[in-house]
Amino acid sequence: MPYQQLNQFELPPNFRGRGAITVQLWWLVQSTLFAWSPQFMYGWRRFLLRSFGASIGKKVLLRPSVRTQFPWKVSIGDHSWIGDDVVLYSLGEIEIGAHVVVSQKSYLCTGTHDPQSSTFDIYAQKITLEDECWIATDVYVAPGVTIGKGTLVGARSSVFKSLPAGKICLGSPARVVKDR
Repeated sequence: MPYQQLNQFELPPNFRGRGAITVQLWWLVQSTLFAWSPQFMYGWRRFLLRSFGASIGKKVLLRPSVRTQFPWKVSIGDHSWIGDDVVLYSLGEIEIGAHVVVSQKSYLCTGTHDPQSSTFDIYAQKITLEDECWIATDVYVAPGVTIGKGTLVGARSSVFKSLPAGKICLGSPARVVKDR
């Protein structure tokens, strides 16, 4: 049996959550008006994301180099910070609580493919970062993960399973090392 036959791949109906024109328009806006905006124009970037259906709380700081596939699948709570070169790969929902820091170069990935499917079936699972989490630099968060309130995930960690609240977690895979 072949491992994957990409010529047989089919995107599930309404997988993107919006029509092709809206998707392409967002990608154009993100690559220009969002990405080219000066550093201090946080309100402008919040406005652009909200205009495409994202739920963005008050005083959220988003750097101009933040990227997201489908903003209508993203929710960010009040006073959260999303750093430089963060990817919110929102094939599925991403829910970020209030007072959360997602540091530079982190990657939140809600989608993947079924490794047992020769047709390379794609699927998405929600990622949740509860209030007051701190995701340090260059952290990978896998589909379906919830990170509990106040948990800190250390630099360059990879999170493949949900983590409890109030902990400091490190490594690949990330594991609890102590209370925060």
